[in-house]
Amino acid sequence: MTGDSLSIDIAFFAILALIIFLAGQKLSLYGDLLAEKTGLGKAWIGLILMSAVTSLPELMVGISSVSIVGSADLAVGDIFGSCAINLGILSLMDVFTPKGHSLLGRVSQNHILAASLGLILVALAGMGLFVNNDIIFTPSIGITSISFFIIYLISLRIIYSFNLKHPEIANREQNAIKLSLRQIIARYALFAGVIIVAALILPHFAEKIGQAAGLSSSFVGTLLLAFSTSLPEIAVSIAAVKMGSVDLAVGNLLGSNIFNIFILFIDDVFYVKGHLLKDASPANLISVFSVIIMSAVVIIGLSYRAKNKRYLLAWDTLLILVIYIINIGLLYSNQ
Repeated sequence: MTGDSLSIDIAFFAILALIIFLAGQKLSLYGDLLAEKTGLGKAWIGLILMSAVTSLPELMVGISSVSIVGSADLAVGDIFGSCAINLGILSLMDVFTPKGHSLLGRVSQNHILAASLGLILVALAGMGLFVNNDIIFTPSIGITSISFFIIYLISLRIIYSFNLKHPEIANREQNAIKLSLRQIIARYALFAGVIIVAALILPHFAEKIGQAAGLSSSFVGTLLLAFSTSLPEIAVSIAAVKMGSVDLAVGNLLGSNIFNIFILFIDDVFYVKGHLLKDASPANLISVFSVIIMSAVVIIGLSYRAKNKRYLLAWDTLLILVIYIINIGLLYSNQ
């Protein structure tokens, strides 16, 4: 790849990233209005609606990686890398949280349930990477992938029932909304479409940049592709924190991790060369263990409820950031 070609790829990457970031801010605004208008609650809207939309890039990238490129590593690395970035975004959100306040100390404890279910799914995916044999249902799908689908549906049901029994007090306060429900949904769909289209194009340039840098497929999937497909979560989360809708943002991130593991099931359906997790590099286990530890820290932070922080980050989000940095360093050294 020539220097001019690389510069063009980097320029397109930056432009698309900016489009996703700006559209993500609008998506957060209309998602917040949708939560208030429908009365469903910001944690629930973030968990289901926002996370499904912001995780669609991972879905489309995964399908194209296994069906067109035929690379299990790109798809699996993107998913686990995205899960790690989603939890790492909590540290970024804490930076934008007003001084003296802890991010995880401000949000609803209802998120403990979503974080725990996400941890179970990630651990199960790690087991699928580790074991040599699986119970096979079809030539390319085993019991591990099917369990992703089943547990995802059960998770949605459990979280929905829990939120009905434990509504957040903050969600009962309605602000004056001038737009109709139809107008809010239309604008939400518009900016969601912009994010999806831009995020689908973005990984193409991320992959070309990674190839020019001589990086392995698993590292490109975990870092570059995961970063590019996680830009909607980054934009939505920062915008939501600035608006004071921290429950919407945290619900979006934890919900995205649950949805991401469900995407592995879909990727496995489209991967006809063999078994997705079996053909992926064992190096992906580094990200799996990192996500498990980061999820455990999130659960502790939500349970401990530290109200204040002395510095830029609270102890829990600082620890999450350190684990993420170590994860990237180990992946680079083991590629």
